[in-house]
Amino acid sequence: MALELQRVTATTTQVAEVLRWLERRGTKKNRDGMARYAIVAPKVFGVSMATMKTLAKRLGRDHALALALWKTGWYEARILTSFVDEPQRVTPAQMDRWARDFDNWAVCDSLCFHLFDRTPHAWRKVHEWSARPEEFVRRAAFALLASMALHDKQAPDAPFVRALSLVERAAADERNFVKKAVNWALRGIGRRNVALNRRAITVARRLSVSPPGPRRWVGKDALRELTSDAVQRRLTKRP
Repeated sequence: MALELQRVTATTTQVAEVLRWLERRGTKKNRDGMARYAIVAPKVFGVSMATMKTLAKRLGRDHALALALWKTGWYEARILTSFVDEPQRVTPAQMDRWARDFDNWAVCDSLCFHLFDRTPHAWRKVHEWSARPEEFVRRAAFALLASMALHDKQAPDAPFVRALSLVERAAADERNFVKKAVNWALRGIGRRNVALNRRAITVARRLSVSPPGPRRWVGKDALRELTSDAVQRRLTKRP
């Protein structure tokens, strides 16, 4: 009990030190720049991503610290959790709680790209969150799918083929942050290899001939990249 109390006290002290460090480095210029890119949060210091990454390297991996940082509600503290938390200790319940807290695309994408896609629960959450109505939870499903398409080099094609049906279904979502993530996921799958490229192009072509709206935009934008000479050359050169 005493040892646990010492750990909690040490984590609380460290969180306070992290917040002071971030506050000293926050600027109005950075806050204004974030706002221009639609990064809006109720509590934000205005610290650049590059600066936050230097701190993350110093902190290292610490699950308890990540949980405590998230609870502060500060934008920068939540970005840090994506580099600090331990993927194997992240639970499905934690992922759901944090996803419900997402209030901007930057926190959503950072968590999916640097942490959630490395957990053993990633595919489960792609399927679950793709059906959720909340804008940033649904975005998280496809940001997570796009992240796995890029990072998981050993994954077989089958789960990505199945995920294309989720992409096609969600492409009708008119919300900007959702449709952009859906497009990102479709392009990510189609860049993995020749076989998935063909599958993704088939979906993109089908979407591209939809009536004007998000489905057409997602399809045409993805089709332009997936059929490009650059992508085709890179895929055919792979062993």
